[in-house]
Amino acid sequence: MTTSVAYPVHVNAARDAKSSRWLWLVKWILVIPHYLVLLFLWIGFMVSSVVAFFAILFTGRYPRAIFNYNVGVLRWSWRVTYYAYGALGTDQYPPFTLAEVEDYPAHLSVDYPEHLSRGLVLVKWWLLAIPHYIIVGVFVGGGAWAANRSDNWQWNVAGSGGLVGILVIIAAVILAFTGVYPRPLYDLILGMNRWALRVAGYAALMTDAYPPFRLDQGGSDPVLTVPPLSGGAPGPVDTTTQATPTGPAVAASPEPEG
Repeated sequence: MTTSVAYPVHVNAARDAKSSRWLWLVKWILVIPHYLVLLFLWIGFMVSSVVAFFAILFTGRYPRAIFNYNVGVLRWSWRVTYYAYGALGTDQYPPFTLAEVEDYPAHLSVDYPEHLSRGLVLVKWWLLAIPHYIIVGVFVGGGAWAANRSDNWQWNVAGSGGLVGILVIIAAVILAFTGVYPRPLYDLILGMNRWALRVAGYAALMTDAYPPFRLDQGGSDPVLTVPPLSGGAPGPVDTTTQATPTGPAVAASPEPEG
């Protein structure tokens, strides 16, 4: 019997029904206040992650307050990335908050782990994650992402020659001339961002569940099918096309055809 579970890092988004043809030309100016705030938030993220590392090492638990803060930084970064040049998925200006905003079209949440491996914390953020760093480096900016780990992944998306940056430029040009954001292009960009965010959560010690080597495209986070092992315990993550509705805005805002 298989078990359907969602990966602990949930990334959802919904496209605007209609996007401005030219707003993307000035979004780099509009997001400057967010980048200034995020600069300090990421400094706090790195410091709190060091504290979380030692807490997990000695107690097997991720301090809840630190966990909520770090998830909030990832969530804020994802909203800004989704608005700006990591996706151009919405023209709705991102809110200045670490908390979840139900009516914003980009959502990120991470399941809180009641217990984490004290041994894995020593190796998962650098050694075990190396294969994913290589792949995500291609997605969002070559070796720079791997060298900097996941802690500042969204900065590289904004200004790199990675696949996401190239595809977003193509989408922007198409949008300018046709007024339409092609659905296949949007789905691919979202899949690459989702992969990067899963690795970010894993490398930030938020979960012991190894990120799947899957390009789950589209705005809705999928449910992953886990086949049982011989002893009845869940086995490695496999595949599925089911979507899990996490985030009211995703469910309430159907994506336009394109």
